Amino acid sequence: MNVLPTFEAKPPEPVEAPAPSRALLRLAGVSKTFTNMTLALEGVDLTVRPGEFLTLLGPSGCGKSTLLKMIAGLSTPTTGTIDWPASSYDALGEPDRSLGFVFQEPTLLPWRTVFDNVYLPLMLGGARRRDVRERIMEVLAQVGLTRFADAYPRELSGGMRMRVSVARAMVTNPRILLMDEPFAALDEITRTKLNKDLLELFAKKSLTVIFVTHSVYESVYLSSRIVVMSAHPGRVSTEIAISAPYPRSEDFRVSPVYNDYCRRASEALREAIAQSHVESE
Repeated sequence: MNVLPTFEAKPPEPVEAPAPSRALLRLAGVSKTFTNMTLALEGVDLTVRPGEFLTLLGPSGCGKSTLLKMIAGLSTPTTGTIDWPASSYDALGEPDRSLGFVFQEPTLLPWRTVFDNVYLPLMLGGARRRDVRERIMEVLAQVGLTRFADAYPRELSGGMRMRVSVARAMVTNPRILLMDEPFAALDEITRTKLNKDLLELFAKKSLTVIFVTHSVYESVYLSSRIVVMSAHPGRVSTEIAISAPYPRSEDFRVSPVYNDYCRRASEALREAIAQSHVESE
């Protein structure tokens, strides 16, 4: 695995992103073969550290979403292990492996209000509605939806529905927020705005994020580290550390540093795809 060099960005009065050294999540030799004998992922080694924004970048069909589902426990590896070496423990002595998952579609219940869609994971956990009202309103405020708490999904725009999905994932205060191409279906203006809002939440809540995308530009803007994946089967091809500090303003998108990172990520992605084609011949 090659690690590309980093380049420093110097916006005015930067706030450096944390760089913890301990592992929060570790994948070792993870492979996935489906029942039809399709090898989707092979030998994936990956370490996730607290407080980082890690993006899985790769072409469609390279196993990014499959990898996210295995981390979430929605699927199991055929071989390899997924461990939480830095896990904390709850009152019962069980390891805290809490996750929030934002899917490609908002997947909201149309008969429930915004408030009650966000309340859903807490309700399933046994929390009474009145006891968690303050928490729900707080997370709705964080995604800019306080005024829409009593609205129904049909009354919201696509971007607003995705905000509800993000709020629902965050309301349980997860240790890791998993996001599977959440903005891919949105128009470019809405997507850009939600990218910016997501980074604000990332900073305010000290989140650890694993984000899936096939957009080079989105990955560079959001990430502290990009993991480039090859296809058929999916493997870790290259890692690119993005040393541009947070917060990242719109000026970063038009900076020479941003353009240089996008070029390097694009080259790494092309090389990963080309290597996949060579190995399949």
